[in-house]
Amino acid sequence: AASKLAVSMPAVIEVESGGTARIECNFYIPGNGSYTYINWSYMDRNNRVRLCRIMGSEILEENTDYKGRLSVGEDKALSISRVTVQDARTFLCQVEAGSHGMGENHTELHVYTVPGSPLPSPHGGTPCSRLSLLPQIAQCVSRNSFPLPNITWHKNGEQLQPEEKMVKIPATLTRESSGLYTVSSTLFAHVTREDRNSLYHCTVHYWLRGQRRAVDSRRVNVTVFYPAQHVKLQVMPSPALVKEGDDVKLVCEADGNPAPVFSFYKRELEDSWQDLTSLADTNSGVLNLHDVNKSSSGLYRCQTLDLDDMRQLEKDVELVVNYIEGVHVKMEPSSPLQEGDNVRLSCNAHSPVALDYQWRDEKGRKVAEGNQLFLSNLTFETSSNFSCKVIAPSVPGLEQSKQVAVAVQGKPRIVAISSPLYVRQDEVVNLTCKAIAFPRPSVHWNVNGTAHEYVENQHIASNLTVRVSHDLLRAGAMCRVSNALGVSEKHIQLLDQKTPESKGVIIVAIIVCILVVAVLGSVIYFLHKKGKIPCGRAGKQDITKPEARKDKIVVEVKSDKLSEEAGLLQGANGEKRPAADQVGQSIVRC
Repeated sequence: AASKLAVSMPAVIEVESGGTARIECNFYIPGNGSYTYINWSYMDRNNRVRLCRIMGSEILEENTDYKGRLSVGEDKALSISRVTVQDARTFLCQVEAGSHGMGENHTELHVYTVPGSPLPSPHGGTPCSRLSLLPQIAQCVSRNSFPLPNITWHKNGEQLQPEEKMVKIPATLTRESSGLYTVSSTLFAHVTREDRNSLYHCTVHYWLRGQRRAVDSRRVNVTVFYPAQHVKLQVMPSPALVKEGDDVKLVCEADGNPAPVFSFYKRELEDSWQDLTSLADTNSGVLNLHDVNKSSSGLYRCQTLDLDDMRQLEKDVELVVNYIEGVHVKMEPSSPLQEGDNVRLSCNAHSPVALDYQWRDEKGRKVAEGNQLFLSNLTFETSSNFSCKVIAPSVPGLEQSKQVAVAVQGKPRIVAISSPLYVRQDEVVNLTCKAIAFPRPSVHWNVNGTAHEYVENQHIASNLTVRVSHDLLRAGAMCRVSNALGVSEKHIQLLDQKTPESKGVIIVAIIVCILVVAVLGSVIYFLHKKGKIPCGRAGKQDITKPEARKDKIVVEVKSDKLSEEAGLLQGANGEKRPAADQVGQSIVRC
């Protein structure tokens, strides 16, 4: 077999209708030879119909019936897409290999339709209150099956069996020209109002590849007509949570099918009812109340009318709209407040539900709970807008607020000033003065410049842009803040930036002088111990005489300054000498 051309193909391929059939053609050419061409064809009765020819990398399609559905893979396998029952035939693969001759083989393509697509068609609505015959529930059709399938019916997952006066399942069988079967099964069953939510489906049982299989249809619900027995009226959202400003729905429901006609009323007086039907959707049974308020509270009624038997049902519900009203804040004392005063704020409101109280400052921060807020030792900084927030814990979102202004009056108090300020002459600087007061004060400067003011809460700040002159550097500036209750002023001291440097030089000079005096004192003490410096009550010696030794150092420490103005020093014998003659000479007293 290895010495000649051989072609092998699977005997049978089974493909579901609508899928893709892939038919392999494997061949062997001796000596690893190559083929000249490959012909794909099929048998139509006793005739061979060519599909395509493969020559190298070129594929020539010759059959228009399969146009757009054929493709050839790299392994020369033929693929047919969107397979139909008519494609169930014999396909041939013919290989021509030149001197090695020609070889061919064939595959039987079986196309089957999984009865996984049974189509149950529910029958129309059935008025069960007037049944005399079994109503048709649904019809199930399974097409193009082989061998003959079997259809069963199920209600809520349980199989139904034919039962006299309760369940009837007739079926019809049709054999198509293709040899496939079409089976139709119809379910008739007795229904009640409890079957309004029942789900029915059919199951098709069939054989495939020697195995018994089953496929279910989709579930269908049957519309059952029956009169209403009960009616229900409810408030949405929950009536306990309704508050002013809400949109409320009154939903009326009846257990009849089709739904009856709905009407709505509201009791005005003891025996008087206001018709609200024009505001409602009478088909869905919904009455919409928008932006409800306190006056929307009351008793509401829903009436239903069944047009089949003209039976009338009704249901009442009480609507309570929760509210908060009359929020009032009382301040004690109510007279103008001064710094250091105490004040009590009391908050009250009215509501049909229990209330909680919170106090918040103007930034929204909670400062206290309860309906009273006590503020002691008031200052300008205490001045603020406080709000009383009234909350109904049992009704989410129900709250109201009331603001009160706590204004502390008094003469201005300067809280910040740019002093001392180090500057340079002719430099442009900003002088700042910040004060707090109520009523709002005005700021004045005693020097000329460009002033800018800004206000924040009770504070007022003034920035004065000015050029530093000699007079301004010497005298400084005065900030004066005043209102109807008084005046405050502060002085801004301007310092030359050179002053700190001069002080540093003086400090260094003092330290050097102290060190020099200390060293000199040590030398004198040493010489005194050696006996080289005479010491007497007179305390003086004329060191200008020739016999005096030049290496003697005499220092006189006095509290008075040297008489530099005179330019003379007092000698030991009382005469005065020019300062030039006294160089290197001094007197010391021990």
